[in-house]
Amino acid sequence: MATASSSLTFSTSLPKFCRPYSISRTPPPQVSVYFKKLSISSSLKISRRTTTRASSMTSSGITTIDQNNKKVVEVFDTEEDLAVSLAKYTADLSDKFAKERGAFTVVVSGGSLIKSLRKLVEAPYVDSIDWSRWHVFWVDERVVPKDHPDSNYKLAFDGFLSKVPIPPGNVYAINDALSSEGAADDYETCLKHLVHTGVINISSLSGFPKFDLMLVGMGPDGHVASLFPGHPLLKENQKWVTHITDSPKPPPERITFTFPVINSSAYIALVVCGAGKASIVQTALGKSQNSEVFPVQMVSPEGELKWFLDKDAASKL
Repeated sequence: MATASSSLTFSTSLPKFCRPYSISRTPPPQVSVYFKKLSISSSLKISRRTTTRASSMTSSGITTIDQNNKKVVEVFDTEEDLAVSLAKYTADLSDKFAKERGAFTVVVSGGSLIKSLRKLVEAPYVDSIDWSRWHVFWVDERVVPKDHPDSNYKLAFDGFLSKVPIPPGNVYAINDALSSEGAADDYETCLKHLVHTGVINISSLSGFPKFDLMLVGMGPDGHVASLFPGHPLLKENQKWVTHITDSPKPPPERITFTFPVINSSAYIALVVCGAGKASIVQTALGKSQNSEVFPVQMVSPEGELKWFLDKDAASKL
């Protein structure tokens, strides 16, 4: 497995505006992963499937598909089952895009999403995935130092990036020495450079960058990225990356992808766990009389949107 320096140093393989930081890695434990087989139903019909474990115990789940808008909703009995399925989903897409285009562009968020990626650092995925093809970005970031507890980079580094051999030059963190506006402009410039070099595709439909996979969570108020309910940035349709200085959730200064970029994605995995988010899930999936439109309801990628829900988050469906 590849190793890297433990210090945060700039890579010199890219222009200054998008030099990522190198990261240290330690070999992960070799933990077995058990697979589930999914039977997919026709449009909006519910199918049952089971998850087989070493103890021969089974747990049931529900999968629904809306073929009209390419939406898949999958409900798991436990967050552990969700994490197993999310790992396989991500690994399959990694293999697909690595073979098709020689690169796999992955966008992650902060919050509990990183914890749900933990199965990727275990066997078989940690050894079978071609990590050299991965290019990692953030859908939003807090404008704080990279070693700050609020940093999404630090969260991803501690829980995921330090445990897999992604080349340091393929991890694109913001420049935390800049203001929020400067960091947003700098990150957009980085993305444009990577579009120019062919690392990131461009959408033929929208003209915005088309990432292969976005792995994102949802806040208890229905926000995604750093796009919050009622905020003017929900309507931003020109910039790729923008900044916010009045986030209703601390810290106040952040950068975020805009909805045109989010919705140009080939695949989006929307990962939501916990009973505290059940009411928003109920509204977002059309099972509520609530007339308010939450940011999560504005997520509508060109490709597939797949909801990964544990049973608590889906308890009001």
